[in-house]
Amino acid sequence: MASPTYLQLVNDVLIRLRENEVTSVADSAYSKLIGKYVNDAKRQVEDAYNWNALSDTLSAVTGSEIFNYVLVGSGQRFRVIDAVNDSTDDYLRLKTTQDMNQLFLMTSTESGAPRYYNFNGTNSDGDTQVDVYPIPDGVYNLRFNIIKPQVALSANGDSLLVPPEPVIFGAVARAMVERGEDGGLAANEVYALYKQSLGDAIALESGRYLEEDSWTAP
Repeated sequence: MASPTYLQLVNDVLIRLRENEVTSVADSAYSKLIGKYVNDAKRQVEDAYNWNALSDTLSAVTGSEIFNYVLVGSGQRFRVIDAVNDSTDDYLRLKTTQDMNQLFLMTSTESGAPRYYNFNGTNSDGDTQVDVYPIPDGVYNLRFNIIKPQVALSANGDSLLVPPEPVIFGAVARAMVERGEDGGLAANEVYALYKQSLGDAIALESGRYLEEDSWTAP
């Protein structure tokens, strides 16, 4: 089944609030507000678990004597699964900033195939920068396997990547808190449905990816 679009998600929330459906998220001030709640709920669901649909691989190709690289397209909200030096078939190990500073401040720094990495700030595009050590003595292909949240939904046809049910219930709960009780389900009851649907979605996915056996309740 195709993933629901931004417009479909907003209309699904509006129906549960007993409101009229819209032909565009931008049709009214209220549908725009619901769109904001959909994106808020999406972000919360994304942060709760390492969803396979959000997995991505970013690469950096080193040059001689250059130790700092930009992970293009990474943004700042990603989580690392692992990092690999493809050229040497070795895993890269994450070092603390203090440990990396100690390595770089040594009297004679080491050059060769990178074995360690540490994230060090962002560039003007908001992408994360990474330092590697030893300082590369040539070309090495570094691969970072990450979980990268989807950008906020904005166009009507944008498709959601994470499971839709918790996103819908999370948006409904937010909308009910904003407008108060109206004779239907209470906001706390909808929030309980959100947590249940999120737990169910995580249980289903974790059964397919046994290494992902932990999650955070929002």
